[in-house]
Amino acid sequence: MSDTDGKKPLGLGGAPRSGQVKQSFSHGRTHAVVVETKRKRVVVPAPAKPGVSGTAGGAAASAPVGDPSRRPAGISEAEMQRRLDALRSAKAREQEEAAKRAADEKAREEDRQRRREEIEAKEREDRQREAALRAKAEEEERARREAEAEAAAKAAARKADILGTQRRQPAKPEEPAAPAAAAATPTDRSTGQSRPKPGATPAAGDDSHGAKPGLAPRKTDRERDDRATDRGAKRGDEGRKSGKLTLSDAISDEGGRQRSLAAIKRKQEKARAKALGLGMKAEKQVRDVQLPETIVVSELANRMAERAADVVKSLMKMGMMVTMNQTIDADTAELVIEEFGHKAVRVSDADVEQVIDTVEDKAENLQTRPPIVTIMGHVDHGKTSLLDAIRKTNVVSGEAGGITQHIGAYQVRAANGALITFLDTPGHAAFTSMRARGAQVTDIVILVVAADDAVMPQTIEAINHAKAAKVPMIVAINKCDKPSANPQKVRTDLLQHEVVVEAMSGDVQDVEVSALTGKGLDALLEAVALQAEILELKANPNRAASGAVIEAKLDVGRGPVATVLVQNGTLKKGDIFVVGEKWGKVRALVNDKGETVTEAGPAVPVEVLGLNGTPEAGDVLNVVDTEAQAREIADYREKAAKDKRAAAGAATTLEQLMAKAKADQDVSELPVLVKADVQGSAEAIVQALEKVGNEEVRVRVLHYGVGAITDSDVGLAEASGAPIIGFNVRANATARASAQQKGVEIRYYSIIYDLIDDIKKAASGLLKAEVRENFIGYARIQEVFRITGAGNVAGCLITEGVARRSAGVRLLRDNVVIHEGTLKTLKRFKDEVKEVHSGQECGMAFERYEDIRAGDVIEIFEREEVQRSLS
Repeated sequence: MSDTDGKKPLGLGGAPRSGQVKQSFSHGRTHAVVVETKRKRVVVPAPAKPGVSGTAGGAAASAPVGDPSRRPAGISEAEMQRRLDALRSAKAREQEEAAKRAADEKAREEDRQRRREEIEAKEREDRQREAALRAKAEEEERARREAEAEAAAKAAARKADILGTQRRQPAKPEEPAAPAAAAATPTDRSTGQSRPKPGATPAAGDDSHGAKPGLAPRKTDRERDDRATDRGAKRGDEGRKSGKLTLSDAISDEGGRQRSLAAIKRKQEKARAKALGLGMKAEKQVRDVQLPETIVVSELANRMAERAADVVKSLMKMGMMVTMNQTIDADTAELVIEEFGHKAVRVSDADVEQVIDTVEDKAENLQTRPPIVTIMGHVDHGKTSLLDAIRKTNVVSGEAGGITQHIGAYQVRAANGALITFLDTPGHAAFTSMRARGAQVTDIVILVVAADDAVMPQTIEAINHAKAAKVPMIVAINKCDKPSANPQKVRTDLLQHEVVVEAMSGDVQDVEVSALTGKGLDALLEAVALQAEILELKANPNRAASGAVIEAKLDVGRGPVATVLVQNGTLKKGDIFVVGEKWGKVRALVNDKGETVTEAGPAVPVEVLGLNGTPEAGDVLNVVDTEAQAREIADYREKAAKDKRAAAGAATTLEQLMAKAKADQDVSELPVLVKADVQGSAEAIVQALEKVGNEEVRVRVLHYGVGAITDSDVGLAEASGAPIIGFNVRANATARASAQQKGVEIRYYSIIYDLIDDIKKAASGLLKAEVRENFIGYARIQEVFRITGAGNVAGCLITEGVARRSAGVRLLRDNVVIHEGTLKTLKRFKDEVKEVHSGQECGMAFERYEDIRAGDVIEIFEREEVQRSLS
């Protein structure tokens, strides 16, 4: 049996595919070529049969066969095997490259260590060589001086022998000669005189030992000259001339060029630095670089402690032409960080808020704090009057219209000395958000209900706010001094809203009070103290302060002012804080009595000055360490808010925009601009105005803000044709002049319900008038006449009411309306008349309609327009 037995016959898988390829040449010449494409033949080796030998069988047996169930469709076993082999070889190459990189890194590290050791050894050798050279130089100098001294002594001795041999005393044979003794006598450097060695005999010619003067040169002068010569030689070795440098010496060519003192000093400093090893380049320090989503190039260089020019150069090598003030993404920045040998640590933009202290306080650091009590209830139920009676002040007289339109924060000291913080909230329906904000920051809610009025809508709303905030309530039944007071009805009505007072066997305290007579005020404060004791209110005053913004406004003289209720920690003058999208530094703190204080502890309400803008009421205030952190957090929050608004706008589809535009065509809008004294009032007014209107008309608030009316507000109002609503604020002088010149209407209000009523009246003027039809008569056609030039004229009998020429008519045939229009003519006999009464005959002709028959009925009516108003 041959090796080819068992194989399938080979053949083409199909007819070759043919096509044409168009070739283009210069001068517009083309040429079509027919091309045939044959399918590639794939030969799959068959598995070897038992007992088959030979090359083909062995090759087939050794060839790996892939698993058909896991092989992709359309790929042969040989192709699959080739891919697997390529994958294995690629993995092997990667392992080899990784091992090679590790070996190279190890070799580089060993090389760096070896070079470091060589440098240290060389430095040690240099220091030893310098020390040996210094010692050798000192030894040579000492030997030279001794030789010079000995030569000088010998010369002096010879001169003395020649000039006065007869004057010398004969020396003993065993004693050394006088010159030798003189030569052996060292010089006293302190006095310049020669001093004998111990045991030496003084020379006969020495003046200090009885020798006559003038017989020999003075040894002190000679030694002084030697020292000067040594100094000059040494100075010459250093390359310096003694004395001052004159102009003639400088321009003369004698002596050559001399080195300056600065050059010699630089040389000495360089040698000293080399000896100490200061000239070595410091080893590079690897840093962990905080990397946000985007970063400025200069900031990236600063975090890596590298030169900004080097970072820009690295980015240019990557093909990015950027400057140091441009922003790059995190992936590109990570490549740059790795190129400089540092480590990138990815952080998100929200991590900037982690600097705000959120550490839980320890139990031993907590101290008892005053309770925060919010007074809530329906409008005109006596909330502010009750607080006035407790504080012994008169806030009501200062409120416009006798209603509270701001959140007030006060501290009251009870009879037992305990401090209580009170928050007074408005009861008007428009101030829903203020009441909700007051319930969120409070510990106890006092629900004020008038005994003569019982439970009202805002009372129910206050109950819901308190339940939503999970705050305990104390019911204060006010106006019990009135003859019509019925406290029991109040308790019964509260049962409908799941508020069961203690008098009804419940767990909610209730106190009958009178703000006018002061009845029950002590009992109310005792109830507050009891509830606070049950709650065990504590806070840590020794930490960074945090609090809630109760109200915010823009003061003309003081700038942005925020009423803050400190909830934890102590807020001090000079603290740097961030509140919502704004930040600032505490410039001053003002308490509820108008006094300036230096700090405010937990549960203390204060006015904070020093913000860079007016925050939103309800924002949280947090103290941070530095201005940079505060600015970064505020910028991040502002950017996040903008992105959120942009995302909300981008989520709107084209169909929704078209539908909204179509709906807006059918709706009339009253545009207004709102400026208020505080943030809470502005929010309340905007929320109230958004509820004004129906499906035909609505109020659109173009802009609202806090502070006086300015020129920019007048410009916006002029461009949009809108009036400006000022609530407890006024326009400045330039804005008033500009508004008068441009014809912009400015309306001032101090009571919110007056403002809302006026806006409702203005919006009602945009409503389309309602058209009503009043039927005034019926007529029956008795006969139809054809008159030349006038057409068909109906002879009618007025059966009911009256027919008027200006009225509208409908033609009824078998009680079906077949035409509606107006009368062209109304005649009685031959005269035109204005009206025809019941029982009389007349002639009628319709405007542009002549299909009339005898027996038809004419219905006569008048239209009346009725002006509508918003409820």
